[in-house]
Order: sequence, then C-alpha cells, then structure tokens
Amino acid sequence: MMEKFDSFSEKDTFDFAASLAKNVKPGTVITLNGNLGCGKTVFTKGFGKGLGIEEVINSPTFTILKTYEGGRLTLNHFDVYRIEDLSEMDEIGYEDCFFGDGVSLVEWAENIEELIPKNAIHVTIEKNPEKGFDYRAISVEGDLS
Repeated sequence: MMEKFDSFSEKDTFDFAASLAKNVKPGTVITLNGNLGCGKTVFTKGFGKGLGIEEVINSPTFTILKTYEGGRLTLNHFDVYRIEDLSEMDEIGYEDCFFGDGVSLVEWAENIEELIPKNAIHVTIEKNPEKGFDYRAISVEGDLS
C-alpha cells in the first residue's frame, strides 16, 4: 500500500504523523527517509503525540536511541546516522525494540538496511522548493493497519 500526503507546514506534517500513529500495532518498525532538515523529527514528534506521549521528543543524534513511554505504545526513536558497524546496534539492544511491544521509528535506516524487518513501513519526506519553502511530499509505503 502506498499513501501520499502533501504537507505545507510543520503543523501539517505533525498532524499527519499523529493520525498515522492512532492505529499502529505493537512491533511496528517505521523507517524515516529524507535529507537533513526535511522534517523527520517533526514527523516523530507528531507520531509520539498520536501515541499519547506527552514528553518532549527530540532527535537522538548523539545517543542513537531515545525511548519514550507513557503513551498507548512505547516509542523507540533511532537516529542511526553515526552507526559505522552493525554490531553497535546489537550493543544498544535494537532487537528488543524492533521485535518488542512498542513501535520503532528509524532515521537514516539505509545505514542499517540489513537489520530492518521485511514488513517495515517506509516513510519518505521530500522537499520541493517550487511548491514553497515549507512544502513536503510525504509518502508511506507499507501496511499500518
């Protein structure tokens, strides 16, 4: 299944992600693909809100993984931009997250492609300056239901 969404503001991206989170099931892995500054963290903040998480969500760039609880499901937010060896993922216990009762969002998933489950959902966020500075084309590939 492929769903496309046109976002014209951070609020659009936030709200779209929040709506996706409402029906997500435990054990779901979602890859977030897009260039630096395209809105992956805004998407994650909205997704967390849709799960009912009240805690402030920010990018785990230097810690690789941040876990947020208190919502309908636990949110595991990965930023694997700095991963140089797959063994680093073992060290942080990625399997417990990917195959546990929460949901995992993975930024820069192409760096750990071999570890991403086959049934993962793939979200791509792309800028298009011709449509405006804040415009983002968001595509969701996979089954969230």
